[in-house]
Amino acid sequence: MPANSTNPSVGLTMQQAIAEAQRCLLCHDAPCSSGCPGGTDPGKFIRQIRFYNFKGAARTVLGNNPLGFTCGFVCPTDDTCGGACLRAGLDQPINIDGLQRFAADYGRRHGVKALGRGEPLGKKVAVVGAGPAGLAAASVLAEYGYEVTLFEARDETGGMLRYCVPRSRLPLGALDADLADIIDQGIEIRTDTKVDGAAKLIEEGFAAVFVAPGLWKAHSLPIEGMDAAGVTNAVDFLSLCHTDGQAATDLVRGKNVAVIGGGSVAMDVTHSARQLGANRIYAISLEGMNELPAMEDELATAIVEGVFFVAQCEVTKVLTEDGQVVGLEGREVEWKEPGVLLPHNALPIEGTSFTLRVGVVVQAIGQGATATAGQIVASTGRFIEVDDSMSTSQAGVYAGGDIVRGAGTVVAAVGDGKKAAQAIHNYLSQGVE
Repeated sequence: MPANSTNPSVGLTMQQAIAEAQRCLLCHDAPCSSGCPGGTDPGKFIRQIRFYNFKGAARTVLGNNPLGFTCGFVCPTDDTCGGACLRAGLDQPINIDGLQRFAADYGRRHGVKALGRGEPLGKKVAVVGAGPAGLAAASVLAEYGYEVTLFEARDETGGMLRYCVPRSRLPLGALDADLADIIDQGIEIRTDTKVDGAAKLIEEGFAAVFVAPGLWKAHSLPIEGMDAAGVTNAVDFLSLCHTDGQAATDLVRGKNVAVIGGGSVAMDVTHSARQLGANRIYAISLEGMNELPAMEDELATAIVEGVFFVAQCEVTKVLTEDGQVVGLEGREVEWKEPGVLLPHNALPIEGTSFTLRVGVVVQAIGQGATATAGQIVASTGRFIEVDDSMSTSQAGVYAGGDIVRGAGTVVAAVGDGKKAAQAIHNYLSQGVE
């Protein structure tokens, strides 16, 4: 553990953080800052670390991003700020996520409080869903001075971050530290509370509503055998890992496990199954190895952990005996139209059928909105439609996060929440001098 850190996962000591920050080219209008969907401003906090202003760096991270510590662990920086880093043209991009974790951890340990509460404005705003988008919106609204009530259907806040992200990727302490600062802003949180509809909240006296319930309904393949014992989905399996570790262990220990999917969630499943003692693990995907949507470091971890990739293949049947999974059948596919990585574009290749002997099948092929979530705001499609300000077709009702964009990143959801909070403030400030 670094001598100056209380968190073994932070990674960088003070000396290492300074050395890394000194690699920064100090770009004018730093592209890393414009590349952050959550507006965390990496260019600023990297400069502050470089010049030994560690508390200032902490205020930048935690003040700009209510989930700043959390995002330091889960952000796909290669695709956002790190991907925009000009230092990569010389050698390697700046270790932005490492510096962000260092700054946030330093701030926690030295009592930096970057979030506050504005003077009361006398108006109530409801936020539905305590995942990244909802938490970010609630925090910014509290900063403005609104009386914020956060409704969460589950028994704890955090959304997928708490229930589905493996602790090896996101230490619970980082999430809880961010949540504690948000709660300290005076936000009322109602857990175990389902909302019937945004219109009803408006009727109850809320001046505006932000809807961000996330996507909790796992998709399932329409093939034979999916109702057998031993078939589950990524949301349920990863949640089980957090809520009942023994049950999750009993499900996979000593068994061959097939994970259907090639994205980040699928890699979370393979990693969790390996940690719980699964025997052979297969990752089956329609995409080829060079097309997998999972991040490179996630794929590298899976390879090191001995995951067998069965790429550019589809599962056609789950084999059962006495109602229990004993295997699956599949076949190779090719794309009818190159570059269109969608199931309807997959063409089976004759003579390529195969069988895998497995005792557990976990589907990680995406999620949609639950029936309850879909009823909160009237919508004609799979997701809630919004304009550029995150406003829905209902006056005073806004939405963001996965329920709007589909499964996305934590930092993008944070950005949605911040943008919606600003739009709500503009809406409620009309005619107010």
